[in-house]
Amino acid sequence: MRIRGHEIRKQVLANYIILSLLCSYLIITTSINIATTIYPLLHSVPIQATNGCNGRPEYCDRTYDNITQIATHGSAFYGILPSQNQNFGITTQLDAGIRFLQAQTHRGPVFGELKLCHTNCLMEDAGALEDYLLVVKEWLMGHPQEVVSLLLTNGDFLDVGAFEEVFSKAGIIDMVYIPKSTPARKEPRNIGAQWPTLGEMIETNQRLVIFLDYGADTAKVPYILKEFQYFWETPYNTVDSSFSQCEIDRPELSPQSSPSFVAEVKQRMYIMNHYLDTTILGMEVPNRRDAKKTNALSGDGSIGAQAELCQSSHGGKKPRVIMVNYFDVGEVLKAQSILNGL
Repeated sequence: MRIRGHEIRKQVLANYIILSLLCSYLIITTSINIATTIYPLLHSVPIQATNGCNGRPEYCDRTYDNITQIATHGSAFYGILPSQNQNFGITTQLDAGIRFLQAQTHRGPVFGELKLCHTNCLMEDAGALEDYLLVVKEWLMGHPQEVVSLLLTNGDFLDVGAFEEVFSKAGIIDMVYIPKSTPARKEPRNIGAQWPTLGEMIETNQRLVIFLDYGADTAKVPYILKEFQYFWETPYNTVDSSFSQCEIDRPELSPQSSPSFVAEVKQRMYIMNHYLDTTILGMEVPNRRDAKKTNALSGDGSIGAQAELCQSSHGGKKPRVIMVNYFDVGEVLKAQSILNGL
């Protein structure tokens, strides 16, 4: 059977297109990897002193719930891509003074392992949760006077046992914080009163505090704490550059919520989500361009301005976690010190 000349040309053209696409993909990914590697070499981040507790002697006698902490939103997703939330990796974040890390988890689509994925693992895959925990573990072992918190999102609503398995494999359980008592009530009142001081947590080597947004069960795994038993959150993924409100977004309150439940929620610590998104081609992505203004100490849309709004809206209570993108841009750690009265 003869193959016509135009069929051969079509096949050659198809092969050429496929080869061109592969070459373009390799060039783009290589360029991104090179740029991601070079960026930290061209931009330095000051290393925080490690005296006292979490870098400050004043924190040693303060209870955990009496300290405001800057948190890196999407801590595992760093680099130069529009979807990435940070400019530097985990070790650099910790070295610079960040003590609260947030990350999204999903089941890997191939082998089913727990991975750090941005929305889904096809959009961005930052690797296995176990590898991430090993980095945190190594850093904690080298910094015995530090307490680190980790907030994980359970994107696939997995059983808490899946997380326990990974923490066990990482060999990090001997460092985790376990409350002395687990409240019997589903939504406990004054749960913050149970927190120890940072000095006590360091002395007992319970220096990793773990929260899970959904699916935690302390009856099964006592060291993976239910985020919304301890915190409420302001709205996230905002595109309002003024951060002009400080409402309780989660846990969800409704007109049908009982007054006692609303009162209990308001007594908890709260997370001020202070990272700005922008819309590109119909998708919300981190607003890298305005990060300096968003992460400023004062001014419209700044950390200081939203913190003041939140305090005035909630009886003078300070945010205990401030979630940010691009922690190295602006004055986030200075804002942290001021909110802690230092």
